[in-house]
Amino acid sequence: MKICIPATSANLGPGFDCLGLAIALYNEVTIKPSRYQSISVKGEGEENAKLKSNNIFVSIFYEIYQEVTGKKDPFRFEFYNRIPFSRGLGSSSAVIVGAIASAYSMAGIKVSREAVLNKAILYETHPDNIAPAVYGGFTSSIVENTKVRTLKKELSSQLRAVMVIPDRPMSTAHSRTLLPKSYLMKNVVYNLSRASLMSAAFFSENWDVLRAASKDCMHEHRRMRQLRELFEVREVALQNGALMSTLSGSGSSFFSLVKQENAAKVAQALKNRFESFRVEIFELDNGGFQILQS
Repeated sequence: MKICIPATSANLGPGFDCLGLAIALYNEVTIKPSRYQSISVKGEGEENAKLKSNNIFVSIFYEIYQEVTGKKDPFRFEFYNRIPFSRGLGSSSAVIVGAIASAYSMAGIKVSREAVLNKAILYETHPDNIAPAVYGGFTSSIVENTKVRTLKKELSSQLRAVMVIPDRPMSTAHSRTLLPKSYLMKNVVYNLSRASLMSAAFFSENWDVLRAASKDCMHEHRRMRQLRELFEVREVALQNGALMSTLSGSGSSFFSLVKQENAAKVAQALKNRFESFRVEIFELDNGGFQILQS
């Protein structure tokens, strides 16, 4: 079997730990029965020996596979990674969701996407990345009594993601240490109001309010100070017509939502200003992970 899992951009400014969307940039994993376990890695991380000796995908896969079958059959795992590591594009969530979904598939057990999502929350405690990796589209999620509740909106084919991917990673764990333990009421209300308006904007496809709705005062500024060029990335994107421009997850990538006809202009302006950064235009994903039987 082969599974494809999309990249994701989470938080989207004020939607800290609850809002996210899926991007048409995919990791692929092919799993084959074998006489002995083996792992091959191509693409992102192919030179990292730890991905073969201590592979998180394989560990989670076998936890689930043994749980449902009682066996640890040997398989060959072939990874083709396109999602950059530690760049705020949901590489960890793609690993978790992909491992869980493929384990059930290889065990011959059909499970719902909701079941995959609620298994994934045991490994990734915030649903902002895992929900769009499961469902695709734009997702708004909460965790209630250890269960994830998510609403999904399919994204228009007329929209594109312009991603600025710096040559420097940012650790999510380290980024969280930069955040305060408590917030002023006015800052909480600031983010709540904008996250609410953003959700309404995506579901109603009212893109005109996104620039105002995507502003944040709880986490972005503190995280972006680790790579100050990101402040200018946002300015350049918005000046050239981006609908919104936000830190992707905890960074270091920056996500701009643009209309298809304006994507090339925004991307070129960013390339001209940030020559050492990778700038890419991606379509958006509405399907989430996909399992292909070979």
